[in-house]
Order: sequence, then C-alpha cells, then structure tokens
Amino acid sequence: MGSSGGGGGGDSVQTLRYAPYIEEKHTSFLNEVQAQRITAVSNDPFDGYTDIEVNDAFFGAGYTITNFQSLYEMYGKYMSGVDIDALYTKVFEDVVNSPTVGALISAESALMDDDIEENSYPRLELGSRDLNAYNGSTMLIAKALVEDAKVKSLAKFDAQLRYTLIPVAQAVWNTHLEWNKGLVGMYSEIMKFYFSSKADIDEINYAMAAKSALWPFTVLDFERASLGALQGATVSKTDVAGASTASKVLSGALSGAAMGSMVGNTIAPATAANAATGTAASAGGGGWGAAGGAVLGIGAALTY
Repeated sequence: MGSSGGGGGGDSVQTLRYAPYIEEKHTSFLNEVQAQRITAVSNDPFDGYTDIEVNDAFFGAGYTITNFQSLYEMYGKYMSGVDIDALYTKVFEDVVNSPTVGALISAESALMDDDIEENSYPRLELGSRDLNAYNGSTMLIAKALVEDAKVKSLAKFDAQLRYTLIPVAQAVWNTHLEWNKGLVGMYSEIMKFYFSSKADIDEINYAMAAKSALWPFTVLDFERASLGALQGATVSKTDVAGASTASKVLSGALSGAAMGSMVGNTIAPATAANAATGTAASAGGGGWGAAGGAVLGIGAALTY
C-alpha cells in the first residue's frame, strides 16, 4: 500500500494505492457486485407478500370486532345486569315446580289408587261382610279413612320429592352464575388475544411493506459496503427493524397470558365440590395458566 501526491504550492491530492493484485481483485469484485445489484434491484422478494387479515381469521370474511358485542355489554348482560334473586326464583320454579314433578306426583297418585282398588277395598269389603256391616255407615267411614290415608301419603310423597329437589335447584343456580362468569372471562381473554395478535400481525404487515419499499436501498447498501471493503470499513447493513424489545415483550406477554388462561380453564381439575354440584371449575387453573403463558410469551419474544 502506498500514496502519491503533487509538490509545490496550491491544493494537493493524495491517492491511496494498494498492491496491483489487490486492486485487480477488488475491481473484479465490484464488477460482480454491480451486475448482481442490477439483477437484485428488479427482483424484490417482498413484492408478492399479501397482508395477513386478522379480522377474517377471528370473525370471518367481511366482519370486524365492531360487529360483535363489546366487553362492557357482555359484562352488563351476564354479570352486573343479572338479578340473582329473580334468577333463583326462576330456577327454583323450573326445578321444584316443573311439569315433571307434577307428572311424578300424578303417577304416584295413580299407583295408590290402583293399590286401593285392588287390595285395600277388597279386604275391607270381605271384612265388612263377615261382620255383617257391608251396607252400614261403618263401611263408608272405613272407605273415608282409606282415602284420608291415601291423601296424607300422597302429600308426604309430594313434600319429600320437592324437598329433595331444593339442593338441585341451588346447584343449577350456582352453575348458571359460574357459567355467566366464565363466559365473560372467556370473552375478555378472546378480546385480549385478538388485540395482541392484531398488534403482532400489523407489525409484520407494515414491516414487509417497508422492506419492499426500501429494497433498492437495501441492495445499494451492500454495494456501498463493497466499495469500502479495502479500507476495512465497519459499515453495518441498514435494514428495516421490527418491533422494539418492549413492544415484543408486551405483545408476547399478552398473547401468552390469553392462551395460557384458555388452556388453564380447560384442563383445570374439578374439585370435590364441583363434582357434587356440577359447577364449573374454579378460576385457579386459568390464573396459573395465564401466568405461565405470559412467562413463555416473554421468553419467546426475547428469543426471536
């Protein structure tokens, strides 16, 4: 490597020279880079990218989130707007005083009538003939006593049946409230997952559009680096950045928490109380699932 310059007064120009074989190889390299640049500039690899439509994936073609109830509307409809006393009254009426209960009582009454006609009355009539009291008032009183016993027995059956159904009505009421709570919770998790996914997909769509627009400059950036190769220039290639670290961490946490909560609610083991009453699983599984999902989401965001 050497340099040469002009003498005397006035401006001077210095030329940095390298060994002839180095300059020759560098010239060949630049010619190759130039040829590749001409080809590469006209072949944008991002030109055929089609934007991902998040709304179509979540809601179907032609729909957006505004076509569905808001989270506050769902909360008002299934939580704050629910009259739990009126709900209990309705559930109690549907369970304890249902047509099925009335049909069971009627069936029991018919069975009692058949037993009286086939067993009680024949024995009573035979006994009355033996006592020569068949046509007397004694026979009427005896039949009245049989009917009285039947009415009391039927009333006892009715009371026991309805009393047995009261815990069932309580369990149905509890299940209804838990279902409302779970529905609102799942709705909120879906909305959280939607917004976090939309942020990620929009970031990808915008990044791809920017890379397509800047593709010629990206290619020229490599040629610029090639020109300074002999000078040992540590010039880094300019590229279109994606989301910031904070943005990726937040998005990863939201996505992970949403999916973790869904999975946690699905696989949470039922407790003994749940098994006895038929109520929904507790929110504990969803909470641990959300926490684990958030951690995994943050880890994935920082890794990729």
